[in-house]
Amino acid sequence: MDIEPSADINLRSPQRALIELRMAHADLDSLIDRAAGQSPADDLVLRRLKKRRLLLRDQIARLEADLDPPEPA
Repeated sequence: MDIEPSADINLRSPQRALIELRMAHADLDSLIDRAAGQSPADDLVLRRLKKRRLLLRDQIARLEADLDPPEPA
């Protein structure tokens, strides 16, 4: 009987993807804070980082909605 290792299954799970997205979002938060604290701040770099962070937040929200759909009315 062939059984896939649970670690292999977890690597492809939506929960794992959600964790990785949240980690990437936190990393961008930290990077944005550091970039904003530098003098002079590079506005173009900050705008790009914030845009990537917003895209990650949207991906996280979509994945969370897929994993925990709202209750029907």
